[in-house]
Amino acid sequence: MSCAQILSAARAALSGIPKEGLGEERSSRWRGQRIVRVGEAWHVGVLLLTDDGALATGEILRAGDPGRRGYAAESARARAARRQMALRGGFREGDVVHVGWSVIDVAAVDVGGASGPLALQGGVPMVRWSGSSYRPLEAYLQEQVDLKTGR
Repeated sequence: MSCAQILSAARAALSGIPKEGLGEERSSRWRGQRIVRVGEAWHVGVLLLTDDGALATGEILRAGDPGRRGYAAESARARAARRQMALRGGFREGDVVHVGWSVIDVAAVDVGGASGPLALQGGVPMVRWSGSSYRPLEAYLQEQVDLKTGR
């Protein structure tokens, strides 16, 4: 089976399962910095599946108001600020937001190349899921879909 066919089968199995928000950073003089919704996708491990494409995951956060808290680390303060940027951009409190994702060229994989975490090895679509470890994409997605659907 081709990479495109495997991804299409996963989308069909996920229909009816809620998607999560895709966000992009925007900045303007009047609205300031924010993360706005640009789409939605199913989060399946290292991949995000849209209705017609595939993306490699980036940063994952939950939209939220940071409130007044003391932070032990500057990184925690920065993450809270990014959560608030998602609220300012129109996400609801608690929404999962994917930022910094990248588009995967599925057609390139199907002709023997690689794109993002996907590659064709020995004629089999593979996914890089842990460091440099690859595993067959079909089995990986089946496992991820089973987790999402409770099978």
